[in-house]
Amino acid sequence: MIASRVLRSFFIVLAAAIAGPSAAWADLRQSEVDRAVDRGLEWLANHQSQLGHWTANSNQYPTAMTALSGIALLCEGSTTMQGKYAPNIRRAVDYLIGRCRGNGLIGASDDSRYTYGHGFSMLFLSQVLGEEEDLDRRQKLIEVLAKAVEFTGQAQTSGGGWGYVSAKDGHGFDEGSTTITQVQGLRGCRNAGIPVPKEIIAKAIGYIKKCTGPDGGVRYNLAGAGGGGRPPITAAAIACLYNAGEYDEEYVPKILLYCKRNLGQVSGNSFGHWHYAHYYYAQVMYREGGTEWETYRDKLFQQIVSEAGADGGWNQGYIGTVYTTAINLTILQLPKGMLPIYQR
Repeated sequence: MIASRVLRSFFIVLAAAIAGPSAAWADLRQSEVDRAVDRGLEWLANHQSQLGHWTANSNQYPTAMTALSGIALLCEGSTTMQGKYAPNIRRAVDYLIGRCRGNGLIGASDDSRYTYGHGFSMLFLSQVLGEEEDLDRRQKLIEVLAKAVEFTGQAQTSGGGWGYVSAKDGHGFDEGSTTITQVQGLRGCRNAGIPVPKEIIAKAIGYIKKCTGPDGGVRYNLAGAGGGGRPPITAAAIACLYNAGEYDEEYVPKILLYCKRNLGQVSGNSFGHWHYAHYYYAQVMYREGGTEWETYRDKLFQQIVSEAGADGGWNQGYIGTVYTTAINLTILQLPKGMLPIYQR
């Protein structure tokens, strides 16, 4: 096995060297990325429960972890009907459909952060809908997503954001990262043909703009708790604006510049939530394309690949290995362009 890998690497180098030094390095890097992705996907598939879900540390957040893991598997190119991970994706879809409540919430109402799971589920299921060939499952997905959109609209705060729970359950509390999760989920639904009231998106975009400081940093929430802008939330915000089709000349450039200053070098984790920040910033940079994306991509991919565990998963982060693995796999597979929500 070791000998065959060495021989394969030798021929990769030999073939690429004929095309030039830069091509040799590019092929070697891609080979390492492909291997990390393959091992990571296998790790995810092997850690799915028989019920179809994944969980974070201490068996927390099954809805959010299942949706994020499902997205990572979709990025490989499999669907519910075709591909290596079709059985895993089907079980994940069926699990989340079974988590849909009468009021449209996807998840458990006693989860203290249920809007994360709800938003990520809208995103995952909306990406499944476009490729779903089973008519019964397709109809069920349409029903679930339509109710989910309705719930999200009712859960929005008067300021235009969302909190960890609905506005009613959270007494009007709002927070940036959950807001971005809802908007991206809504965008996925809209792209899949599910009606989404324009006023919901408009209020959310207004919320993000009101949370943006003069330097382009997006703060924790509308009330200003936590001081100035935060790189992870700011990266999520710019991805959210791109998904919503917002490219205004006032806010987008300064938010993007803030992200480039704080995230462009990749290394360093002084602000926390490194993987979350680059999960969103990578989406933005990939969509931008060009040499800036290529430079950033090379640094980011190298760091992610170097952090992979011996078993194929990524165990950094207090949320757990499932979360970090799903996030990293989605980042590494962006260039495949498999999901409409991430495409240029």
